[in-house]
Amino acid sequence: MRWLTLIGIGEDGCDGLSPAATRLIAQAEFIIGGERHLALLGKTNAETMAWPSPFADGIKEILDRRGKNVCVLASGDPFLYGVGPLLAAKIPTEEMICLPAPSSLSLAAARLGWALQDCEIVSLHGRPFERIIPHLRPNAKILVLCWNGETPQKLAELLRIRHLQRSRMIILESLGGPREKLSDMRAEDFTPRVINPLNLVAIEVKAESDAIWIPLTPGLPDDWFETDGQITKREVRALTLSALAPWPGACLWDIGAGSGSIGIEWMLAHPGNCAFAIEAREDRAARIVRNAAVLGVPDLVVMAGHAPEIFRQLPEPDAIFIGGGGTDVIDAAYDTLPSGRIMVVNAVTIETQSLVAARHARYGGQLTMIDIAHSEPLGAFRGWVKSRPIVQWTVTKR
Repeated sequence: MRWLTLIGIGEDGCDGLSPAATRLIAQAEFIIGGERHLALLGKTNAETMAWPSPFADGIKEILDRRGKNVCVLASGDPFLYGVGPLLAAKIPTEEMICLPAPSSLSLAAARLGWALQDCEIVSLHGRPFERIIPHLRPNAKILVLCWNGETPQKLAELLRIRHLQRSRMIILESLGGPREKLSDMRAEDFTPRVINPLNLVAIEVKAESDAIWIPLTPGLPDDWFETDGQITKREVRALTLSALAPWPGACLWDIGAGSGSIGIEWMLAHPGNCAFAIEAREDRAARIVRNAAVLGVPDLVVMAGHAPEIFRQLPEPDAIFIGGGGTDVIDAAYDTLPSGRIMVVNAVTIETQSLVAARHARYGGQLTMIDIAHSEPLGAFRGWVKSRPIVQWTVTKR
């Protein structure tokens, strides 16, 4: 029995509902939605409820009425940054009907004449503002779901700070309703004003020659990280990320994280990735938090503690990186690693290099010597200065 109905409703209220949606709402015994949604719906004979806080209490109210005609009102498409997935996690899809309305993203693309599939979509609604940073790349078209009326000003300020001030910003307010409003400007021309909290910002990124933007390739410049010297250097980091082979949605343990560079670049590889940076020193753990925010991955989880004891607090990893650790850490990490997953260990000292050589003999994998040199002034000329060689052990657990 399909007892639960999810109805997408736009700023045009009942006028934008299909006959099928109108009929299902009329049959509902209980209707729940945001206060704005209920106001758009208007008078009804059904029992109504605005979403409570905490949100889970509202889901409980729905589950308590299982088998009755229950209707959930949502903005646009309930399965696009909406309540749909939360309900589907509790209720089989065979028990629900979903009738979406055009999302604000679809409406924005229609107003702008942009191909929606060519746009990057970023939600800052209830999410850290820094998430936008990795998307600010030359020529990108970005649709930003804003948290409130202050978000557009914050976006303009960020674009100016990163020397992207010529980027075009289109602020779209109350899309699809009688109060719809579009404002088109460059970031450098933005002036503070009152903006409807229900807004979306479209950005066409234009980069100056000195613009700051995060490339798609691994190996960010070392001076982009705040560090006390404990950092996997740029070239080694690029090779390490290549060995770790991140994929969408994968979880990394970065053990002995130092400045957090490996975990940060793992998360930059795909917005669905997660990483846990394990660092024994609290000052370094705090530094990792700052680096993660500045480089656009504020969701990086930093764990101040000692390996391997802290492993029991972590979710199952898809990959493990060890930048420093003895026998107990390496063996415990390998034992924890699920079959078919990758572990990479970078060994600098002779003792650790001997250890990974012994583990390579036992478990297999690949040993690689990384030997990097940079040119530096040598009197009136230049010469090569070598970094300490690193032995990298990469192994897929069988």
